[in-house]
Amino acid sequence: MAVTESEKDRDADGGLVSIRIPVWWTLAGLVGGLLVGSLLAGTQVEEAVLAITAPIGAMWLRALQMTIIPLVGALLVMGISQLVEAARAGAVARRMLGWMALALVLGSVASAVLMPLLLDIFPIPAAANALLAAGANGPAQEVPGVGEFIASLVAPNLIAAAAETAMLPLTIFFALFAVALSRLPRGQGDVLRRFFRALGNAMLVIIGWVLWVAPVGVFALALGVAVRAGGNGAFLTLLHYILTVSAMGALTLVAAYLLAWLAGGVGLARFARAVLPAQTVALSTQSSLASLPAMLESARTLRLREETSDFVLPLAVAIFRATSPGMNMAVAIYVAHLTGVALSPGLLAAGIAVALVISVGSVSLPGTISFVISIGPIALAMGVPIEPLALLVAVEMLPDIMRTIANVTMNVAVATATDREIER
Repeated sequence: MAVTESEKDRDADGGLVSIRIPVWWTLAGLVGGLLVGSLLAGTQVEEAVLAITAPIGAMWLRALQMTIIPLVGALLVMGISQLVEAARAGAVARRMLGWMALALVLGSVASAVLMPLLLDIFPIPAAANALLAAGANGPAQEVPGVGEFIASLVAPNLIAAAAETAMLPLTIFFALFAVALSRLPRGQGDVLRRFFRALGNAMLVIIGWVLWVAPVGVFALALGVAVRAGGNGAFLTLLHYILTVSAMGALTLVAAYLLAWLAGGVGLARFARAVLPAQTVALSTQSSLASLPAMLESARTLRLREETSDFVLPLAVAIFRATSPGMNMAVAIYVAHLTGVALSPGLLAAGIAVALVISVGSVSLPGTISFVISIGPIALAMGVPIEPLALLVAVEMLPDIMRTIANVTMNVAVATATDREIER
């Protein structure tokens, strides 16, 4: 059973629960559903089979959606609280957080600009229409004016905002709430943090149950897709999706080399040789945590101070995923193109804002769960249907390879840049 990026066990001190997802079985469910649907397309039993599989797929999709808001709230409170604590750790931590913030912002902005251009140059295959699934043919997204957009950043009624899945004001509220916790007396803040940690764990248990039966839900959804468009078109679309989204992750990988060179003062060839062992471990494990010993060895090869690397790299693994906002934005933009949603600059800005904040809360999750929890709110903030995510999650293990390699490389680059700043 594969372990995806950032999956890790937590100790008994109230950390996140450890969940293992049957990703290979989920992929098998996707492939099996597409194959069976292709065989049934145009036959007399097509409608009878869809009458059974369509409700199963819809029910599984709804089960996947129902945990998004409470889990996002809990993870944001936990993640931002951890970030605030890290910022208080001293000058080294603040320099490190500065480089991290720069990488996250540039990654999300680059994706918002370049992903639409990439899809214009290499358009989504015409046979992709069936991946729209249910809900893709709903009412067109209204583009708000500037004043309306600014006013929408604050929700006067959080319950109503949650009912309407208005993710941007909800995200802003939970981010402010997490920062406010740091200003409370220690005892009060600890009580609330324990509450949100328990809430997050409960939601993780539920979503773990939902994802455990993902092979069945994905099979049912994929069967309907193949009946409508044929398996070949769906397979071609998924391959196109994997390559274009991974290309946005490659931008972060390239940026890591440039950061080590321009800010860290390390030659490109030397940095590439030093980080190669860590990248190899990342490729084989798809886990930044498992790559940490190799990253520390890369830092030794680069002759970074031990007090820098031993502090920066473990902290980076805990709170930093460089590819998160950029690649998550790329997925949301891909689904927008897939479903015909026009993305205005305002909607892209909303997506970037949510992507940056959400990336803080999803670091410690398995890749399959973070895919749903991270991209769902971004898509909702941009007015993009989230139904296609239920199928795309089945192939996330492949873009996740690029995520892990780029994350590991950027972690070492941030340590290199931070160490050089200390020398000055």
